[in-house]
Amino acid sequence: MLYIERALERKFLRMSSFFKAVLVTGARQVGKTTMLKHLAEGQNRTYISMDNTMARTLAQTDPVLFFQTYKPPIIIDEIQKAPELFEQIKIMCDETEERGLFWLTGSQQYKMMKNIRDTLAGRIGILELYSFSKNEVDGEVFTNKLDFSLPCLLERQKTAKKNDIVDVFEHIWRGGMPDALRADTEQRQEYFNSYIETYLMRDVAEEGGITDSVRFRKFLTACAALTAEQVNYKTLAEAAEISQPTAKEWLRILQGLGIVYLLPPFANNELKRLTKTPKLYFCDTGLCAYLSMWLTRDTLMNGAANGHYFENYVVIELLKSFSYSADKANLTYYRDSNAKEIDVIVEENGMVHPLEIKKSANPDRREIKKYEVLDKTTLERGSGGIVCMCEEVIPIDQKNCFIPCNLI
Repeated sequence: MLYIERALERKFLRMSSFFKAVLVTGARQVGKTTMLKHLAEGQNRTYISMDNTMARTLAQTDPVLFFQTYKPPIIIDEIQKAPELFEQIKIMCDETEERGLFWLTGSQQYKMMKNIRDTLAGRIGILELYSFSKNEVDGEVFTNKLDFSLPCLLERQKTAKKNDIVDVFEHIWRGGMPDALRADTEQRQEYFNSYIETYLMRDVAEEGGITDSVRFRKFLTACAALTAEQVNYKTLAEAAEISQPTAKEWLRILQGLGIVYLLPPFANNELKRLTKTPKLYFCDTGLCAYLSMWLTRDTLMNGAANGHYFENYVVIELLKSFSYSADKANLTYYRDSNAKEIDVIVEENGMVHPLEIKKSANPDRREIKKYEVLDKTTLERGSGGIVCMCEEVIPIDQKNCFIPCNLI
């Protein structure tokens, strides 16, 4: 089995050389353990998983003895199952100046994150890993920073392969879960089915006490039907026959487990009547396609929801791109009471980059007229454009381009 390099590796190693402990969170099965084991090759680093019942019992009952048995430097997998270790990790961090002693993985459950932030503040770096991006699968590594400007995009275009809709929808339909990448159609269906039954159901029962698997499955399917739309708790609640507060709580749990991503609305005091509702996306488009019963790539690509899936794909690729890069960026979307909408706004260093997302290879250039609403704010408008299926970068005006989706 060939190892596929992860874009997060660079950032992880930098954090490991700075913090005494580093935690990689993310949904199950996205490759957290595989990445850490790969990075630990050639090091003398202990590996232990909290799925191992004996090790977990030891960790829970005697953390001091646990670390005498399993000495740092160490990788501890599924750390959320033994929160008793945090206090001892803190003590050990404070006794040494050595960096990168503790490499931890865990799903980003609410209780664990609060526990970790309270106990290990200042001693731990926290990073999130998502399922494979299309660039990771293609082995495409861009060395320049993404700022949506014409020079940046032209530079990326030199190394990228041609943008191709069949190729893009193959990735959207398959998703980026490491095991799903190698599966045929029948295996893929079974993979996602068992992913939901074994991991998700177990995790939601542990995290939120949700035991009604029939309703929860209906809720998941309803979420998939709403992908790339504003969250509607009433619709979700009715579909799963639960109350709206329950729907809100269940969605929060899915967000914590790294299954869905809620894109917050753009907020600015200088603009009135902006929406306050987030938009719903799936962190893995393959899981979303499975839940909505798109059984083949072509039915999805030619189906009624293809624009929604394309938008979901672009938003999540942007999310991965900025999560793994050196520069922090804030992603939001704009919508006002006149239903004027900008699909994504990337906010970085006091500058906003507005982006429309269109599945077409030849979208209407007038879409960029909407960006003028942002000029009413004191924020500076940077480069933007329309992310689409065009084959090469084409400037629209001084600030905007048609951006092939494979360059993000």
